[in-house]
Amino acid sequence: MSDLKRYWTSFGPGTSLVVVASIAAALTACSDDGGQAGAPPAAQVSAAQVVVKPVRQWDEFSGRIAATDAVEVRARVSGYIERIAFKEGDEVKPGDLLYRIDPRPYKASYDSAQAQLARARATAELARVQEQRAQVLVAVNAISRELFDTRRAAATQGAADVRAAEAALASAQLNLEFTEVRSPIAGQVGRAMLTVGNLVQADQSVLTSVISQDPLYLYFQPDEQSFLRYMALARAGQRSNSANPVRIGLASDSGFPHVGMVDFVNNQVDPATGTITLRAVVANPQRSLIPGLYARVQLQGSGEFSAMLIDDKAILTDQDRKYVYVVGAKNEALRKDVTLGGFADGLRIVQAGLTPEDRVIVAGLQKILFPGAPVDAGTVAMGAPASISMK
Repeated sequence: MSDLKRYWTSFGPGTSLVVVASIAAALTACSDDGGQAGAPPAAQVSAAQVVVKPVRQWDEFSGRIAATDAVEVRARVSGYIERIAFKEGDEVKPGDLLYRIDPRPYKASYDSAQAQLARARATAELARVQEQRAQVLVAVNAISRELFDTRRAAATQGAADVRAAEAALASAQLNLEFTEVRSPIAGQVGRAMLTVGNLVQADQSVLTSVISQDPLYLYFQPDEQSFLRYMALARAGQRSNSANPVRIGLASDSGFPHVGMVDFVNNQVDPATGTITLRAVVANPQRSLIPGLYARVQLQGSGEFSAMLIDDKAILTDQDRKYVYVVGAKNEALRKDVTLGGFADGLRIVQAGLTPEDRVIVAGLQKILFPGAPVDAGTVAMGAPASISMK
């Protein structure tokens, strides 16, 4: 008899029925436990009601910050650097001394020019006196007319020599002054390109640079469609501020804390890019902006209209489509594709895809594993800092 048969016959028929029933009950219990374990828990998220109110749209562009003034400081005279009078990175005022070039050769030239001027003046004075005497003598025919003309020419030449000597002295004085290299503008000085003892060549050697810090310029390029829309709004009187304010945010800013005003619009559209260059002036008293930085720029792009607004952090991307999750009637996360506009009051304008009654999930989005997943949504204000609010 096989082992299986001996095992089966070791129990009575009633016993075998009990064993089968026990196994079936155990399988049923396992099936029930597995079903409960497979149901995902409700994700803790925060949701905010869609905001509906009258707004003016702000269009967003990319731009670059630039200095209003930027100077490469060069020597105007040749010579050896005798002194550096600034600390790299310091802010300087117009006229502050930056470099001193050895002045001794130019001081000697200045002294020589002074002596030449004194000599020219003495010679000119003698010629003037001789001309006056000749005028008296020629009147009584005491000297020839030829001698009189010679003395008059000498007086004229003497006066010209004085003017030439004065010009030479002025030039020598300028060269002497140019041995002191001073900042032409207010701003922040860069690094010293040459140090003490180096030879500099006039109008060739760059000694350092000075970049203005306050105010600054911001250059950005709206596309031609946006620009034409701005022009149409201006003609219709629907732009609320003719000064065209802009809001500015850096790469490290979550919003747009800086404010400027457009002061220049270029005279043509770039045919290669289809954009036009605009410039805004931005105050920088705290020196929080630096020339060359990338910036995000918002420019008012419409007249007033009623719009639905949501927090930009609620928006997700699926290839070229934008969508959000809203809380459904059964507390599930429902996906809704949306069409977006610009910004208004720090929120994103939704042109289509939502209704004013929708509650948009703004925090905890990473916990939603699939559309229709159960959620436990707390309520927060639209635009509030990202956090999970428990009900």
